[in-house]
Amino acid sequence: MTSETTIPHAGKEPWARHKKLERNVALLGIGAFFAVIVGGVVEIAPLFWIDNTIEKVDGVRPYTPLEQAGRDIYIREGCYTCHSQMIRPFRDEVERYGHYSLAAESMYDHPFQWGSKRTGPDLARVGGKYSDEWHVQHLRDPRSVVPESVMPPYAFLAANDLDSGDMKAELTALYRVGVPYSKTDVEKANEDLKNQADPAADNADLVKRYPKAQARDFDGDPARLTEMDALIAYLQVLGTMVDVNGAKAQEVLNKEKGR
Repeated sequence: MTSETTIPHAGKEPWARHKKLERNVALLGIGAFFAVIVGGVVEIAPLFWIDNTIEKVDGVRPYTPLEQAGRDIYIREGCYTCHSQMIRPFRDEVERYGHYSLAAESMYDHPFQWGSKRTGPDLARVGGKYSDEWHVQHLRDPRSVVPESVMPPYAFLAANDLDSGDMKAELTALYRVGVPYSKTDVEKANEDLKNQADPAADNADLVKRYPKAQARDFDGDPARLTEMDALIAYLQVLGTMVDVNGAKAQEVLNKEKGR
């Protein structure tokens, strides 16, 4: 007794025709093109119907001219290659570095300093964590305050007078890419640069235009404006603009309310 097994013709299989598509370069190219178009429309089109992809957070402001000059030095010296500025929402990172980073905190950074490669600690919330004197000593001789540090010394920053060029031009360029500097900010850029590190200057207007700006001598030498002043001014503002303690997780709020 024999049994026969009926095998349906390959051409009748639901996905049999995909072989024709795979073997025809023209059809495969056209199919891939339309697949990319559909995927692109699905991901990009919604962006045209929302005001901003970044939720605005109270406190975020553009950098002062001195802080921006310090940021330029930070990038120039390659500090970003060892220090990220992005605390990820993981328990180990939050417990070590502080509240996780918010996208809005980097909305005026060109370029931003995100990343996860850390030879040294993340600096997203280093502002106010150490004194100006600590930063000066750390930059001059890193191992004098952190014995296990592999960071090279940057003592020359204290010896170099700050030559940032025309800060009016830099703030104008940043304004053109979306950083909301006012006309007054641009006009007073070079004046603000010098006054922020001058303890004898009247910085009431500066602090009014740049909330939470710290105006003082940063490098311990009030007679000179140095690259050390600028870099420390930048470091001391990182993570201080936003009240992260006010942005608590919903479950924490619910717990506090007894829900």
